[in-house]
Amino acid sequence: MVDHAQLNEPVVQADESARHSSRAFLIPETDDRSSGVRIGGVELTGRTVLAPLAGVTDRSFRTLCREQGASLAVTEMVSARGLVHGGERSSEYLDFRPDEAPISVQVFGSDPDVMAAGAAVVAEREPDLIDINCGCPVKKIVNRNAGAALMREPEKLGEIVSAMFEAVSTPITVKIRSGWDREENAPEVARVVEDAGAAAIAVHGRSRASRFKGRADWDVIRRVKEAVGVPVAGNGDVRSSDDAERMVEETGCDLVMVGRWAIGNPWLFGRIERRLSGMPEIDPPTIGERMEVAIDHLWRSVDLKGRAKGVYELRNHLAAYVKGIESAVPLRRSLLTEGEPEEVERILRHVARTEGDLVAEDPGERGGRT
Repeated sequence: MVDHAQLNEPVVQADESARHSSRAFLIPETDDRSSGVRIGGVELTGRTVLAPLAGVTDRSFRTLCREQGASLAVTEMVSARGLVHGGERSSEYLDFRPDEAPISVQVFGSDPDVMAAGAAVVAEREPDLIDINCGCPVKKIVNRNAGAALMREPEKLGEIVSAMFEAVSTPITVKIRSGWDREENAPEVARVVEDAGAAAIAVHGRSRASRFKGRADWDVIRRVKEAVGVPVAGNGDVRSSDDAERMVEETGCDLVMVGRWAIGNPWLFGRIERRLSGMPEIDPPTIGERMEVAIDHLWRSVDLKGRAKGVYELRNHLAAYVKGIESAVPLRRSLLTEGEPEEVERILRHVARTEGDLVAEDPGERGGRT
């Protein structure tokens, strides 16, 4: 438990009016945004996409990132077979709301017929896009010949895209890696899926063998962009608006997809949108503002998942929100072991009270790509 005397803060009983109140600090100051990027019939209002991340991109984080400037968000991946057999038909992976539009649901699997049937189940919920996972490097996924394993079988992947394209009217997109191993085949795979009906392609500039290590190869993103006519999203090593601008300049990609570097840093999307739209830079949020966003995220998670699960599954996010903040160092263990949301909020408010007017280095700015 937290040492209440140390924190010297009253217990906060957060009511509904105090929740979900974080202002969007950094998005462009106009409601008339249009990137000109269309995916099928879906027109995006900007050029940033929240990548699908297992255990991360639940509804609480997706809505927060959209409010902070992301133009599109993708759900955590869901098993097509699980959807078809009913095990995941009503799961939290398909728990999105109409106000999240545009929203993309990512599915994984390896059998064309099952993937088509799974897409039909997803389409019942009326998402804007359905995405195929061809990038997950995790052994339990690739051992089922799904995820990044599909990079080894472009023809089979084409059959999957074609089957899903024929099964639903929702635009089908595909997220790929540079290849299975060092032999990059992303341009070849991209051409196959485009011919099969894919409306857009996201490219993570690492192979399955590299997983998330080493430097992302942006040149493969450029080669995919040159190989196809559908919109291409670049993904990998975008930690700052500078990185996003360089990625667009070097690759010609239509969209910038951000994953891990948005954790604890949802305002990164707004900063990128401002940079890519030619708007002037804006001051990053103060520590106090960062803590308000963290508190907002906390209660969104609790509202979505319940008190215990909502706090427990937010711990990676909480660690990122306070990273680099001096006053949070002695409280970090309490923050990451505390199970009561009111006590977590108490800790975050203590940090805000101690250093609220200061500006800490953004998580994504540390060690940015050069």
